[in-house]
Amino acid sequence: MVSSAPRGHWQSNKALRMNGEIVAAEFPAQSQVLTESWNRVVAVPYMLYMPEKNRLCMLVSCDYPHQPMILFSDDHGDTWGEPSPVSPDPQANQAAGLGTSLTYLGAGQLLLNASGRWFSSDYGETWEGPLPIPPASNGQPWHTWDPCLVDRDPQTGEVTRLAETGYNWETGEPGSQAGYQRAFIRFSADGGRTWSEDIPVLGWHAVSEVALVRASNGDTVAACRTDMARQYMDNIDHYEGLGTCVSEDDCMTWSPVDRLYDYGRHHPSLVLMADGSILMTYVVRAGYPRNAEGFVQFGIEAVISRDNGRSWDLPHRLVLAHWPGHLKGRNEWWPSSQATSTVLLPDGSLLTAFGTGYRCGPDAQGRAAPRDVRLIRWWLANR
Repeated sequence: MVSSAPRGHWQSNKALRMNGEIVAAEFPAQSQVLTESWNRVVAVPYMLYMPEKNRLCMLVSCDYPHQPMILFSDDHGDTWGEPSPVSPDPQANQAAGLGTSLTYLGAGQLLLNASGRWFSSDYGETWEGPLPIPPASNGQPWHTWDPCLVDRDPQTGEVTRLAETGYNWETGEPGSQAGYQRAFIRFSADGGRTWSEDIPVLGWHAVSEVALVRASNGDTVAACRTDMARQYMDNIDHYEGLGTCVSEDDCMTWSPVDRLYDYGRHHPSLVLMADGSILMTYVVRAGYPRNAEGFVQFGIEAVISRDNGRSWDLPHRLVLAHWPGHLKGRNEWWPSSQATSTVLLPDGSLLTAFGTGYRCGPDAQGRAAPRDVRLIRWWLANR
């Protein structure tokens, strides 16, 4: 077991291992609200580890309107530098909007999406962009959320291919009974500069955000945000669900999506562990009962697959964080969880970043503020 003595701004706390709806065990974790002193809107964190620098890089989107910002940690998340805009031009950075899909290609090469494609060749210090993102084959915009899958030559370690998923609305208006989302996949052989024609995956009907990981047996595993079932259509998109599927032929064809959760859980992040198992973290935005005061509750959970993504140990899910809301009525969702990004660190610990509105209320314009990024450092043991 790795020591869990707190450093930096960490506070010791315990995560839970469930057995169905019963708490079966507690295990040590550390927690810090990275952005608490910023007192601003900080949303949708993406995090990656750059081994050549022994450095973490995080992409967040700050303020209203959202603008992409980058920050770094050189001590495995104990402390972080100040956030810097992706573009040095303040107007261009504000116009870039929400940042997504932060991906590390190795050797200092990174990419992200924010109203176009941005590239860095110096470990995220400076960025070139935005380059236009071609639309999907159905003519609609190509929306992204998750990092690219990076395939490498097993001998040289050179990047051989990127796989990127995208999605859009194909029928009807977003959120309408007639509408549904459709996800696609496409590939790049030149580090994301140019892309193949996309593949409209047959099973990705009523699917949007799709995260990818290469399993230890060579298969590709996808975790998909699924559209709301029709009985939930009068609710906000927190009632979308989570499913998984597997490709045995390098992302060309896929198994049917296995719906793990019908609603309330999505925003997955996938990590291949040293023992070949796959860890998936995700948000819980609906599905917990209200607390004794009648407030909705939110959380961050994790589940494990030990068979290359074909099944997931849902009964023994891990609850990494859990908190009650403090609002009621139409804005009661504001304190919710928002996005997960998990990395495996060299000491075997896991670092999970997620967005939370645990202390937000209406700002002067009636918008939810502040929002925060929270970090959980934790260890898997006795699985």
